[in-house]
Amino acid sequence: MIKVLIVDDDFMVAKVHAGFIQRTPHFEVVGVAHTGARAVIETERLQPDLVLLDIHLPDISGLDLMHQLRDVAPDLDVLVISAAREVETVRKALRGGIVHYLIKPFSQADLQERLEHYLSAYQGLDSSKNQAEQADVNRVFGVSVSERSLPKGCSVETLELVESALKSAPGDLSAAEVAEQLGTSRVSARRYLEYLHDEGALDVRLKYGVGRPERRYVLKGR
Repeated sequence: MIKVLIVDDDFMVAKVHAGFIQRTPHFEVVGVAHTGARAVIETERLQPDLVLLDIHLPDISGLDLMHQLRDVAPDLDVLVISAAREVETVRKALRGGIVHYLIKPFSQADLQERLEHYLSAYQGLDSSKNQAEQADVNRVFGVSVSERSLPKGCSVETLELVESALKSAPGDLSAAEVAEQLGTSRVSARRYLEYLHDEGALDVRLKYGVGRPERRYVLKGR
């Protein structure tokens, strides 16, 4: 479970946001603080994974508070939730290393979308690996398939079909098998599969027989 601390000076708003979080799978509210001073105490005591931080607090700016919170919890992540819309405030928050900036008022769906991205991207980085793949980094920074630089002649739509075929397959697939499923040429299927492999999304297994070994592709982690 992802442990969340809510820091907001408005008691009712904090309660509403706590309800939003409690209805989001894999997240739990472990504490609430209504001042910066209390937030430091609760952060040190609870060691949350994530703090939902308001900018306007009665005793300190949330932007300045971030540094104090990380002094007592170095691995803490911060998601700003605030009515502050000033561009410089947003820039300062980004420079402070926040995972997202959500402007009040917002719906449960708005918050849930950010939390799910945080769960899959930031918490999804495999700490057992010494190096991250490009696909891992893309998830953290929210780069979608449509924003990738695809090989010449490739389309996002076909790439998504290739990914779907791999997800539904019980095991690994060859380029010929993918081509047969999608009605494309083996060369075209191979181009998409090699692109996904270069992105770090697939593993390649070699099947030995007569002649050159066959390259078979499977989603990473399967």
